[in-house]
Amino acid sequence: MINSIDPADPSKPAWWEIPGGGMDPGETSEQAAAREIVEETGITEFELGPCVWTQEVQFTFAGIYFDSQEWIHVAHCDGGDYAPKGLEFFEALAFKGAKWWEVDDLLASTDPVLPPRLREFIKPIADGTLPETPIDIS
Repeated sequence: MINSIDPADPSKPAWWEIPGGGMDPGETSEQAAAREIVEETGITEFELGPCVWTQEVQFTFAGIYFDSQEWIHVAHCDGGDYAPKGLEFFEALAFKGAKWWEVDDLLASTDPVLPPRLREFIKPIADGTLPETPIDIS
């Protein structure tokens, strides 16, 4: 997960987030998820799985308001070092590092996370139980 801050609002506490971002014109959610993993982590060796969650979220980041529909895919890899490739300007300011989390450590932590309901829904995914259709975690 990536440790992030809002470069335009130092009053917001730091949070941990899964890699992700906007879809380019003509991209599928699978293509966007794969591109974002490489851009935001530098990891190129991974297996992208299905979309397991969707959510609609509204938030302000870097002074910009977003109203976003998100498709969240599961991905598997054997680890890797955090070495982002091609971050956008505000991402480069916001991303402060990354770490691999054990699920139990994530569940025990009180650090803010994105998606906000990640802890509520992560256990079955980590155990390999994927939903037949994506679950709305809004």
